[in-house]
Amino acid sequence: MGDRLRDTKPHNGLADDDHPEEACGVFGVYAPGQDVSRLTYFGLHALQHRGQESAGIAVADGESTVVFKDMGLVPQVFDESKLAALQGHVAVGHVRYSTTGSTRWENAQPILKVIEGGTIALVHNGNLLNSKELRDEVMTNGHRLRSTSDSELIAEAVAARKTDSIEAAVAATMKRLHGAYSLLIMTETQLIGIRDAYGVRPLSIGRLGDGWVLASETCALDIVGAEYERDVRPGELVIIDENGLRSIQALEPQKPSLCVFEFIYFARPDSKVFGESLYKSRQRMGMELAKEAPVHADLVMGLPDSGTPAAIGFARESGIPFGEGLIKNRYIGRTFIEPNQTLRELGVRLKLNPLRDVIEGKRLVVIDDSIVRGNTSRQIIGLLKEAGAKEVHVRISSPPVKCPCFYGIDTDSESQLIAAQKDIEETREFIGADSLQYLSFDGLVRATGRTRGDFCLACFDGKYPIRLLDEQHMGKLALEPQVAKK
Repeated sequence: MGDRLRDTKPHNGLADDDHPEEACGVFGVYAPGQDVSRLTYFGLHALQHRGQESAGIAVADGESTVVFKDMGLVPQVFDESKLAALQGHVAVGHVRYSTTGSTRWENAQPILKVIEGGTIALVHNGNLLNSKELRDEVMTNGHRLRSTSDSELIAEAVAARKTDSIEAAVAATMKRLHGAYSLLIMTETQLIGIRDAYGVRPLSIGRLGDGWVLASETCALDIVGAEYERDVRPGELVIIDENGLRSIQALEPQKPSLCVFEFIYFARPDSKVFGESLYKSRQRMGMELAKEAPVHADLVMGLPDSGTPAAIGFARESGIPFGEGLIKNRYIGRTFIEPNQTLRELGVRLKLNPLRDVIEGKRLVVIDDSIVRGNTSRQIIGLLKEAGAKEVHVRISSPPVKCPCFYGIDTDSESQLIAAQKDIEETREFIGADSLQYLSFDGLVRATGRTRGDFCLACFDGKYPIRLLDEQHMGKLALEPQVAKK
């Protein structure tokens, strides 16, 4: 295992509280004869947007497994010497954003566990709803947990299974997991990928010559030169080893429930979901928004970078020119340096700078993909008006986020959601916009090219496809949520 460094405080960075944050990104490769640690490094680099708190890679050579992980971004954690020490033919990697478990070294992944006859290294994207039950079971059996994340509980559950094969142990464990998950598990000789029965979190399969790649998004396949084959199906277990790829349908598939925010925000625009280009889908969201919420204005601009594709679509449909009104500092990222109080009060100014010559005296249509808490939107609108914007009309390319998420997004309480506390007019007043409108449910679904039945839309309508177990998981919901039927 890589050297353990001191427990580190969360990297400060500049949190954007008007976008939901997703749990993690996972990447795995089985490719004898290739530099799998380097392939995993670049795969994680492509998935960096899914998590910036920690990064890790585990590599196996058929006999032993080596893990290195640490707090920070992928380029901060790994260098040439560390990658050179990770030699083998199979690897898994992880970038983390915490939703369950605090920001500390012990919660970084991959998680290494000893099993009968060897070891497993596990990486996880998602969130379990029965963590307390699993934790009590582990503690009752006398095992010591090093982390506070639900991912280690899954690894412990797999390690505890007394079966003839690792795939049988994983399949048995899947029946014990309640919640949303995409998982990769590596032994000394195999790469295994699984997905929950609802398919809430994505997981794609790619071919790399005679090898195979599993990744949270297709953009990670592209960067290593892998050809997209298909997605891991809900409830499916895929095993990759010297005999190639084989599949077990470990769980009966349930109602398809891909998190719709993969289309709206989480996944990179150069990724594909359900075979659909997300860049084109987001442009269509903007076009639908222009039809539903027209406005007289001089310039359409997107909040960089997530609002840009929808802004281009809005401009195309409305005939209002598209332009850049804000320049983003693309190197601010997350940092080990804490800003002092004066800089902290500047808020978004560290991240975005207005182009006064472009926006002064103009009526602006500002496009973003979501408003979660509202504070960042308020700061940005204030920034634009200070720079001389005559009017600022906000258009959001998704419906209002009114309900908590318990499946791997960091909004597990209504108190974190402005749309749960205020109506649209009250929200408009709070953020300081001249007008505010959201995309409708129907417009959003049309833009994806799919149907409502393909998605989890619980953050908008409170219909949770995976049953919530108790009040702990229901956060501060004012009302009992409706549960979507199969």
